[in-house]
Amino acid sequence: MGAWRDLWLLATKYRALTWQMARREVTDRYSGQVFGLLWMVLHPLSLLLVYVFIFGYVFKVRIGGTPELPLDYTTYLLAGVIPWLGFQDALAKSSTVILGNANLVKQVIFPVEILPVKGVIASLAGQAILTLLLVVYVIAVHRTLPWTYALTPLLILIQAGMMIGVCYVVSAISVFFRDTKDFVQAFATVGLYLMPALYLPEFVPGVFRPLLYLNPLSYLVWCYQDALYFGRIAHPYAWVVLIVFSLVVLRLGSHVFQRLKTVFGNML
Repeated sequence: MGAWRDLWLLATKYRALTWQMARREVTDRYSGQVFGLLWMVLHPLSLLLVYVFIFGYVFKVRIGGTPELPLDYTTYLLAGVIPWLGFQDALAKSSTVILGNANLVKQVIFPVEILPVKGVIASLAGQAILTLLLVVYVIAVHRTLPWTYALTPLLILIQAGMMIGVCYVVSAISVFFRDTKDFVQAFATVGLYLMPALYLPEFVPGVFRPLLYLNPLSYLVWCYQDALYFGRIAHPYAWVVLIVFSLVVLRLGSHVFQRLKTVFGNML
C-alpha cells in the first residue's frame, strides 16, 4: 500500500507544486525564442506532416470510405501517432530528469516523485493541443465528429497513469545507467513502426502479426483509434488490457522509484 499512499500524497499535498513545475517545464523550454510556445506544436506538427506525406502520398496508402474504415488515412495515422508522440516525449524527459535536477534531488525535503510527473504533464499538454487540431481537421474534412471523441479525456487519464509508471522506472534507472537516454532515443526512432499506427494490422505478414499483440503500446493505439477514427469500440479487449496494464505499471513504477530514490543523492 506504500506506493499508492505516495501517489495519493503526490496528487493532493504536492498538487500545486507539481502543476507549477509542469508549467515551467513548458515555458522555460521555449523562453527567449521568437515563436516561443508555438514550437510546442510546430515541432510535432511538422513531423506529423512528414508522416502523412510519406505514407499517404509517396507510398499511397489508401483506406477509408467503408463502414469498417469510415474516415480517411490521415485521420487514421494521426489518431495513432499523436498519443505516441506524447509518450515518447515524456520518455525522453524522464531519461534525464533526475540527472538534470541533481541540486533538487539532493535536498532532503524536496519530493523527488514530482520530477517524472511534471514531464508527463507537459508532454500530455502538447498531445492535447495536437488532438484539438485533429478535431478541427475531422470537422473540416468530414463535416462530422464521432461521439467517441468524448472518450478522449478518459483515455488521456489512463495513458497518464501508464506514462507515470514507465517514467518512474526510466528516471530511476537512468541514475545508475547513464546510457538510458540513448536507449530511449533508439526506441523512439523505431517504436512507432512496431505498432499499428501507420498501417493496418492486416498489412503485417501473418508470421509477424503476433508481435503487435505482445506490444503494450499497440493497445494504446487501438483505443485511441476507436475514439478518434472508428467512431465505435472496435477493439473492446484493448480497453481492458490498457486499463489493467496502466494500473499495474503505475503501481510497479512507483514501487521501484520509492525503493531506489533513497540512494539517488549518493549516485549524483
